[in-house]
Amino acid sequence: MAKIMHPEPFYITFPAHGKIEGSLWTTTGAKALVFLHPGTAVTQRYYEPFARYLLELGLNVVTYDYRGTGRSRPANLRGFTVSMSDWMDDDVGAVTRWASARFPALPMLAVGHSLGGHALALSEDTNSLRAAVLVASHAGVTATISGVAERIKVWIIMRVLAPLLCAVLGYMPGRKLGLGEDLPRDVMLQWSRWTTLPRYFFDDPAMDAARRMSRVQIPLLVLGFNDDPWANPGAISMLIAPLTNAKIERHQIAPRDANLPVIGHMGFFRKRSAERLWPQIGSWLLDQLKDVDSQPAGIADDLRTKQGAE
Repeated sequence: MAKIMHPEPFYITFPAHGKIEGSLWTTTGAKALVFLHPGTAVTQRYYEPFARYLLELGLNVVTYDYRGTGRSRPANLRGFTVSMSDWMDDDVGAVTRWASARFPALPMLAVGHSLGGHALALSEDTNSLRAAVLVASHAGVTATISGVAERIKVWIIMRVLAPLLCAVLGYMPGRKLGLGEDLPRDVMLQWSRWTTLPRYFFDDPAMDAARRMSRVQIPLLVLGFNDDPWANPGAISMLIAPLTNAKIERHQIAPRDANLPVIGHMGFFRKRSAERLWPQIGSWLLDQLKDVDSQPAGIADDLRTKQGAE
């Protein structure tokens, strides 16, 4: 069994735009490094049990909080300027480059939950990974949510409460509304606007999402769950359709097939899923590391080769 060390905190500072605080989980003789990119309003603490599972497999793990949330939250969210696209473009990239510099010889893998999967699909750093997993990642269009009651609830939150509360408070009080973490104003308003568009952020010209996603060339494992009203099969298909150059393996899982009462949008990372669901990702990630030397080199491998020759 791999020797598991206590997590080491790390910090990445954005001048005048806050900081990222994360945890580096290391084990002796690590085979690779895995990033756990969180969902919206979900802190890194939620993913700690899954991080420990990956450590048992001999994988180093990076967990962190997006700027404005969890341990990366400033003393006052009012007036703190960061957007959801900033999280995907800047936070994910900064964490990836930080870890790559820290462990230049280790292959890199990633698991993205919901928004974290969006970031993997969009980030210019994704091709530096060996492979990645998207868990419950979907195009978050309100109109595609399964179930009338859930759809109405989300409509009220996104169309009524979000603009009103962000205007009055200067941030979104997610904790009081049962949405998880409080969110910075610009994160919530950008998310709210995307949910009203027929094709989510694909209809936002500033995102250039379809073209960016077409550049991804790594293997991707895409997981959805039958009782997830948000990341339903149609919403997942909308998100991953532009990933035309990625090698996609997709699985849709029913709770009864995993002998679980529920999974939903959040349940994969709960401890009750450890025995039935986590090995699906664990074994897939390890499979991506087989015959590493014989696989085509990615961007990171090319850079490391050049650096080693200098």
